[in-house]
Amino acid sequence: MSKTLKLVLGLTAAMFAHSVMAKEGTSPVPGVTRLNHVYLIVMENHGYSQIIGNPNAPFTNAWAKAANLATNFFAVGHPSLTNYLEIVGGSNFGVRNDNAPDWHNASCQTSLATGVAQTDNPATGPVCPIAGIGTDAATPAVDCTNEFTGPACGNDIDGVKGYSAAANIDGKTIADQLVAAHLTVRTYQESLPGVGADRVEYSDGLFSNLTDFTKIKPTLTPPLTSSNIAKLYAAKHNPFVYFANVQAGTGSIPYSEMRPFDGPTGLWANFESGRSPSLSLIVPNQCNDQHGRGNAGPFCNFDPTSDGTQAGLNPALIQLGDLALGKIVRAIKASPSWSVGKSAIIAVWDENDYSTQPNINQVPLIVDTNFGAHPVTSATYYNHFSLLKTIEGALGLPCLNHACDAATVVMSDLIGR
Repeated sequence: MSKTLKLVLGLTAAMFAHSVMAKEGTSPVPGVTRLNHVYLIVMENHGYSQIIGNPNAPFTNAWAKAANLATNFFAVGHPSLTNYLEIVGGSNFGVRNDNAPDWHNASCQTSLATGVAQTDNPATGPVCPIAGIGTDAATPAVDCTNEFTGPACGNDIDGVKGYSAAANIDGKTIADQLVAAHLTVRTYQESLPGVGADRVEYSDGLFSNLTDFTKIKPTLTPPLTSSNIAKLYAAKHNPFVYFANVQAGTGSIPYSEMRPFDGPTGLWANFESGRSPSLSLIVPNQCNDQHGRGNAGPFCNFDPTSDGTQAGLNPALIQLGDLALGKIVRAIKASPSWSVGKSAIIAVWDENDYSTQPNINQVPLIVDTNFGAHPVTSATYYNHFSLLKTIEGALGLPCLNHACDAATVVMSDLIGR
């Protein structure tokens, strides 16, 4: 079958795929155990078969066997930002690339309003702050518009399923829902600089795109520039900063609730003291989440080959992420909050790093609770919209955007009762 025909079939599948039923439900999602705390850890850019069974990820694999594992879970689209938006908002909101926010631009038109998707091919500019109600971007089964050059294409979801562009999408996230329900939300972003998240597109924890290197004296030869910064923190992994109300300071999650891992108000200090919000979105930096960077040393180097195999991976990067994940999970379980009521830790990988066909976008998802039966293995089909719907139900919230689709089912077998 030709690549052109595959693309046509993929687009056709998308046109007849799930359609959104409502921008937001009117009552809490049923069928999920109510939880006091959800700790959501997002790892990066590796598929199910690259992590599960990988000897360089001993903690992850031991934890997956002891806790609850989804063996048929899929990321929805590509690239990273798209998946983060889908996890917290149930839609891509028209964003199909990793472009930086168009910070504080009140006059631009959102992709929801125009119906024109943000893509890499053709190239588009910064992402207009998300707001309002409108139409998101289609997720074709086979995609050739993002992070590809030449004729190569990649599979969204499983290369068969897809989503048509949906109207009536609400430009909000689970953070808005939590605040409306008088609950709390916080995101912990490793290597977030001391200046906070506003206008910061990348940082190594100290220097960022906002750093004026001309003020660092004496000038080195060659001079330091922003290209020297290892982009450990990335705005594309902090989806909340893409929303207009957050940028304006009127949103449900203020910049003060976007915290680093270190420091007196950071992740480690909060967990040690038991100060956990209802929902914690935990994002390791781009070395510790297994994403990799090209200028952060050999342990953090990108995978040599993105072909969906373990043989193409940087084993040190896998080990680095495995150690980081283990440290986070142990810190959560040592926190006083873990023993209060019912809680769940969920670790998910955002996508399969855009490896090309025939690789599919299947990723690991592990659930660990402080109650219920373990271990549980689920072969039920789930995706990022299922994840959002499950967390919404667990926290007593209504569904949002594609989480409201009839085909989106909750992961009740993994959460437990």
